[in-house]
Amino acid sequence: MTAVQSEYSPFSPLGKGFLTGKIDQNTKFDSADFRNVVPRFTPEARKANQALVDLLGKIAERKKATPAQIALAWLLAQKPWIVPIPGTTKLHRLDENIGAVAVELTPDDLLEIESAISRIKLHGARYPEHLEKLTGR
Repeated sequence: MTAVQSEYSPFSPLGKGFLTGKIDQNTKFDSADFRNVVPRFTPEARKANQALVDLLGKIAERKKATPAQIALAWLLAQKPWIVPIPGTTKLHRLDENIGAVAVELTPDDLLEIESAISRIKLHGARYPEHLEKLTGR
């Protein structure tokens, strides 16, 4: 009998849009936007977490890709059974996301990302406490 590996689909693999490089500490969200209540999306947390986006942007520039494509390519490079499914409402973002499969991250690229990530302390919780209690069920 052979073991069957389950697929793993990371939730919000682009950090609710933050890893696209299109959001910074000065971004204003619509009053109905869920990110208004997310601790990781306070202006202070966005400013502190910008180092991660800057890293993705640097690699994206070198690879002639976008930060979003680098984030998705990194996930795809982890394990064959990890399948990121980013959400979008815009066709051009869908095309951008699909382009991540063509981004080849070398072992040196992956090492660079892992090394940099290990030195970046993320600020702000993923969710407000009352919503965090509902995750992982």
